[in-house]
Amino acid sequence: MPRTSERGGPMTRRKISDVATRMFLENGFDEVTVAQVAKEAGVSSVTVFKHFPRKEDLLFDRVDDAVEILRGAMQDRDAGVAVLTSLRDRAFRLLDERHALSGVKDGSIPFYRTVAASPALIARAREIAAELTRALQQFLNDDADFTGDADLFATLVIAGYSTVLTETARQVIAEGSPDPVVDNHRQRLGRLFGALQNGLGQS
Repeated sequence: MPRTSERGGPMTRRKISDVATRMFLENGFDEVTVAQVAKEAGVSSVTVFKHFPRKEDLLFDRVDDAVEILRGAMQDRDAGVAVLTSLRDRAFRLLDERHALSGVKDGSIPFYRTVAASPALIARAREIAAELTRALQQFLNDDADFTGDADLFATLVIAGYSTVLTETARQVIAEGSPDPVVDNHRQRLGRLFGALQNGLGQS
C-alpha cells in the first residue's frame, strides 16, 4: 500500500492528529506509541514530530486556536471596549457555538476520560495553561489601551477559565452528555467574569 505523501502541510497535520486522536480514545494515550500513529497515518515518525514536537500535542492540537482566540479578543475589539468584556464575549460565543474549546462540545466524553486517565496529559494541560497565560500577558503588554497589571490579569483569567472547564468536564462525564451541563456552565462563566470584573476593576 503506497505511503501518504509526507509533504508538510495542514492536511498532513490534520490527518496525523485525527488518526492519533482516534487511536488514543480507543486504546488509551499511554498505550499508543508515536511510531504506531505514524504507521497508521502513513507517514514517518520524523514527520509526526515535525508537526507535533510532543506526543501529548497530538491530542491537545488546539493550542494555536486558543492563542488566536485570545489575540482576536484583544485586537479585534471595538474602540472603548474593555479587554475583559471582549474576553467574556468570546467565552460565551464559544459556548453558544458548542466549540471544542467551550467544554460542552458534543462527543467530548471520550476525550475527557482519556485525559483524566493519563498523568502525562494532565501535566501537559497545566503547561498549556501556563503558555496561554504568557501569550495573554504579551498581548496585554502590547496593547496601548490596557493600563492594568498584565501578569495578574492574565493569570487570573486563564486560571479561572481553566477551573470552569475542569468542573464542566467532570460534570459532562458524570451526566453522560454535555447537554445537561450547558446551563450550569453558563452560570459559572458568568460568575467567573463577574468576580474578575469586581476584582480587577475592568468592565
